[in-house]
Amino acid sequence: MGTPPQAFSADFELDGHGEAGTLALFSPLGTTVAQMQWAPGLAQLRNGGELRNFDSLSALAQQATGTELPVAALFDWLRGTATPAPGWEADLGQLPEGRLLARRNADSAPAVELRILLER
Repeated sequence: MGTPPQAFSADFELDGHGEAGTLALFSPLGTTVAQMQWAPGLAQLRNGGELRNFDSLSALAQQATGTELPVAALFDWLRGTATPAPGWEADLGQLPEGRLLARRNADSAPAVELRILLER
C-alpha cells in the first residue's frame, strides 16, 4: 500500500528568477509559513523564526514544500515558456486565464500536481 494522497494549499509571492530570488508561502489565513531566499552561494529558509541554510535551491525547496520543485523552470512557465524540467510536464494552455498546471511523473518519485491560480 502506498502513501495516501496529500494536499497542500498556500498563497505565495515569488520574486526574482531561477538564479536569485525569494518565495514566501502563506497559509490560507495569511500567516507566513515559510520564506525562501536564494542566490549564487546562498539558499536559506526562514520558518517560525528559525533560519536554515542549504547547499542548493533544490534542497531548500524540498525542505520548504515537502517535495522537489523545479523552481528555475517555474519562472519560465509563469512567463509562458515551456522550459523542460526532468520528470515534470507543464500545461501552459490556460496561462492567459491565469492558471498553470504542472505534474511530476510518478515514475521517479511520488506523483505531484502543482496547480497555480494567478491573481492579476
